[in-house]
This record gives sequence, C-alpha cells and structure tokens, in this order.
Amino acid sequence: MSEHSYGISEIVGTSTDSIDDAIRRAVEKASEDRRHIRWFQVLETRGHVEDGKVAHYQVMLKLGYSLEE
Repeated sequence: MSEHSYGISEIVGTSTDSIDDAIRRAVEKASEDRRHIRWFQVLETRGHVEDGKVAHYQVMLKLGYSLEE
C-alpha cells in the first residue's frame, strides 16, 4: 500500500438555480486548478432572499484532494 498526502480547501459555490447546482459549480471550478479531488463535505448552506423568494444559493464546501508524490 502506498502512502499519500492530502490537501484540504474550503470554497463557496453559488447558483440562482439550486443548492445542488451550487455544489456542482464549485467542484467543477475547483477542478480547474486542483487535481485529484476525492471528496467534498457541505459545511454551510445559505441564500439570499429578494421579494420574499429565494434568489441565490450559497454553499460552503470542504474539498479533499490527494497531492502528487
């Protein structure tokens, strides 16, 4: 079994559509400059309300990724 080192980042994804979309956007964007993302954890969910309706979703994620040896 080989030994690995891991990095962790916290990021915030946003969407006007849904929480799921905010998560997907955050992971896809993070994948542009972080290779080998292995998992995510939702730390916080919040949103913005306009005229009594949800207008924007924000999701804070913790990402775990393996570092290159």
